Amino acid sequence: MAERPQVAVFAAGAVAGACAAGAAAYVLSRSREEKASPSVPVKPELPQEQEDSGAATASAAPAPEDDKPDDANEDCVGVNSEQAGKASGCAGCPNQAACASGEAKKKDPAQEEVAQKLANVKRKILVLSGKGGVGKSTVSAQLSFGFAARDMYVGLLDVDICGPSVPRMLGLLGQDVHQSSEGWSPVYVPGEDRLAVMSIGFMLPQQDDAIIWRGPRKNGLIKQFLTDVSWGPLDCLLIDTPPGTSDEHLSLVTYLQDASIDGAVIVTTPQEVSLMDVRKEINFCKKVNLPVIGVIENMSGYVCPKCGHEEHIFSPSTGGAQAMCAEMGVPFLGKVPLDGKVAQAGDQGKPLTLGDGPVAKCIDQVIGAILKQTDKK
Repeated sequence: MAERPQVAVFAAGAVAGACAAGAAAYVLSRSREEKASPSVPVKPELPQEQEDSGAATASAAPAPEDDKPDDANEDCVGVNSEQAGKASGCAGCPNQAACASGEAKKKDPAQEEVAQKLANVKRKILVLSGKGGVGKSTVSAQLSFGFAARDMYVGLLDVDICGPSVPRMLGLLGQDVHQSSEGWSPVYVPGEDRLAVMSIGFMLPQQDDAIIWRGPRKNGLIKQFLTDVSWGPLDCLLIDTPPGTSDEHLSLVTYLQDASIDGAVIVTTPQEVSLMDVRKEINFCKKVNLPVIGVIENMSGYVCPKCGHEEHIFSPSTGGAQAMCAEMGVPFLGKVPLDGKVAQAGDQGKPLTLGDGPVAKCIDQVIGAILKQTDKK
């Protein structure tokens, strides 16, 4: 009788051992199956815009800044959303009733005001770039000088609010904006009464002061530039924008909807790192129904002034801007080479002349291509 507990203990131990062995065998078999069937990487999907179900939802995507009233809630879905006034983020907003009734969807009166203000401007052109540092403001400045050299009345509006370099590039540092009964008077380039400029750079107490603004303040200044500046009759208004596709670009496209804008000139450099962002810029233009006048390839190559050898500093590894334009079905306006005289002209606020090398000739050819596109209409 004394041996029975030992038998029971032995039997229990045997059962536990069998269970452990079975578990180990299962784990081993699962491990072998996983090795035999490697995992397939899953590409994460970008969040998609949700269809309206007729009910308020807490997960409604936030709206672009230009689609929000200035006093809207942080989670505003935008006045043009089907959930406007109904989404959970609309609770307590002073605009909720107007959004729910559709009143807020009515066209901004500023659009008609801008159209009237720019009625005497023959050509309205945005200068865009997907990537920063491609020489967009330099191209804008030299295009302005080039148009004026053709006896055309030109306006250059600088809406690169956080980095206004146009005043320096046109030799206008230290100038002030004056106000008259007709609005803000643009600043004219000395000795050139055909070229007028407007920039926030004229309004800074100190040239090195930083502009630290969120979207609504930028939007307000752009609206004021378009409605308050008295340009008078112009053959061409060039609008120099910051790189990318952000608040400034959306505000411009919205306010210029009724002003018969001609389209956008996009500046790039030849390498793929720049072109990949320019493709996004072109797709942005397509989404907002902004015509693409064409693409300029800046810094396309460097020609040695002594031996004539051409070196591609920014290598066009995927064919450059010309190949990209053919691929995306947009006009190619031309190439502008690298030249040290371009940087000197920008720092000194002077135009390039035909005696300064190949760049001035290339800029003139680009202007001819732009006019060919805009005058088709």
